[in-house]
Amino acid sequence: MHTLRVVLGLGPFVLSILRDQRRWIAWGPPLVRTPAFHRRRAERLVARIAALGPTFVKLAQVFSARADLIPEPYLSTLGTLTDRVPPVPWPAIQRQIREAYGEGAEALFERIDPVPVASASLGQVHRARWKGRDVAVKVLRPRIEEAVARDVVAARALSAWAARRWPIPHVLGFAALVEEFAARISEEMDFRLEAEYATEVRTNFHGNRDVVIPEVMHEMTRQRVLVLEYLEGTRVDRLEPEGVDAQRLAGAVIEAYVQMMLVDGLFHADPHPGNLLVARDGRLILVDFGMMVRVPPELRLKLIRTVFAAIRRDPKGVATGFYALGLVAPGTDPAEIDRLADLLVEMAGQRTTTQQRIDKMLTNRIMTSLYDFPVILPRDLVYFARTAALIEGIGTRYDAYYNAIEVGTPIVTRMRSRIYRSLGEEAKPSVEEVASVAGWAAGRAWRSAREWIGQLTAGPGPAVASNGASRDT
Repeated sequence: MHTLRVVLGLGPFVLSILRDQRRWIAWGPPLVRTPAFHRRRAERLVARIAALGPTFVKLAQVFSARADLIPEPYLSTLGTLTDRVPPVPWPAIQRQIREAYGEGAEALFERIDPVPVASASLGQVHRARWKGRDVAVKVLRPRIEEAVARDVVAARALSAWAARRWPIPHVLGFAALVEEFAARISEEMDFRLEAEYATEVRTNFHGNRDVVIPEVMHEMTRQRVLVLEYLEGTRVDRLEPEGVDAQRLAGAVIEAYVQMMLVDGLFHADPHPGNLLVARDGRLILVDFGMMVRVPPELRLKLIRTVFAAIRRDPKGVATGFYALGLVAPGTDPAEIDRLADLLVEMAGQRTTTQQRIDKMLTNRIMTSLYDFPVILPRDLVYFARTAALIEGIGTRYDAYYNAIEVGTPIVTRMRSRIYRSLGEEAKPSVEEVASVAGWAAGRAWRSAREWIGQLTAGPGPAVASNGASRDT
């Protein structure tokens, strides 16, 4: 019955989308759809997804980073679901805390704000004071496990049926994403596991002056309630544009994720703007470690070889990497993959807008339609694609001509030896790596000197109000 409810909720939108291709679904010419129509339909679709419950909201957030599966304006509209989850009433949160600790919130904390600083699909966060420290109290939504289990059954049944009915890369990509989501979502509902992950990531970034990971208050860790250090910052997508250095911000995000993916092998698998904050001093704050993925060494090696092929502008190496990573859909003409690799390498060195790059792909018949795209994303690469989409989104939000390859190349080159050593591979520094490290060190020294001189020359100024915290669960 629940699956039927989902079908009734989303079915009209599926039929409407099918009519985009054929007026009478099985036959007839395509219907003419205006940009205004697509915007209206996207807004109605998001409202319907929000009404279906927290699991579908969470799943839609995962899809909102998949530009290879979802076109605009649907992609950006799905991204607004982060802010469309109503908060759980305070009395229900109090009951959750009492059940977790055997005591009420008033007895456990010196103070706790009944108004959440963030409310998301699986839980919400309240600011509190504990043993003289500002902390964030993360509480799971009541009865969320039952709701998620029911929704996952419906989502898997519908995606599996669609994959059998239309076995094309686009639909198979949907099904793969749903399967990966179903396999991972239960981990997010055990905060004890999140506490372990957060502690491990904090250890991995120990000594890094550019990335901050909140400290876990382990004695307060329970399955349904987690208490962490409260860190203030602004979401990466809500900074004042005139004060943002897009290259530096995106570079910091790239470096953090390269370390997690290719060096540490423990990957933050829920990359979206609500989980990345920028502190007042410019440091990057990572929050929400409920969904993490271990990246096996063999996959890391395939990834880095493909990345360095792209950096060398070697289309044959890129195409080989696509095959090694399992990205090529069965039956694809190898010439099509070669053309795709040639075009991607060519565009990597061009300073163009994202839309211009997409237009060029369309012109070169690489993406003549979404359904004919010859690349399919395996389950274990779903979250890497989300990270790439996140980085591209951050960069282009503040710089229309942002190019992730251009920004990421010196970072990955500088980290080359570190990456290969973590994989047990021989790592002799290349000339490019030495030059990149030297340039990075000189740039850091210059920034430090400039900040120091600025502090000496600036007198005492007025107090600055702190940014409001922004979190998503």
